[in-house]
Amino acid sequence: MTDRVARRDAAAHSTTALAAFLRDNAHHPWTPPVGGLAAALGHDVVHGLDITVALGLDRRVPENRLRILLDGIRPSSLKFFGADLDGVQLCAEDLDWSYGSGSPVFGVAQDLLLLAYGRRPPDGKLRGAPSNRFTQPAKKA
Repeated sequence: MTDRVARRDAAAHSTTALAAFLRDNAHHPWTPPVGGLAAALGHDVVHGLDITVALGLDRRVPENRLRILLDGIRPSSLKFFGADLDGVQLCAEDLDWSYGSGSPVFGVAQDLLLLAYGRRPPDGKLRGAPSNRFTQPAKKA
């Protein structure tokens, strides 16, 4: 959609007008509509992972971004995203972080973040007795 709009605008406006659009909005005090900057970061990171995980790409989210998002996990955010983590403790294997209580589910932090945002990582990404509850089965050929 962004590409289509950019091409449409480029076809409809002169280079001078396009530059003016950028200049006129360069200092706009935009803020995310809901949840502040951390929520905007969450959208960017999680939707980016939605794409890269589905394509099987090995993308690593920088730790400083992961920590902001992991530290913001609350029961209310789990409910909002439909993530049922009752009876489990998420335990990151690649950094010092855990959330919840109960049977441990182990994985890299970004895969655990996907759980908290209501996603189901592919099979084999998580370990621990209740991990099958949260993963997508492998696709049959």
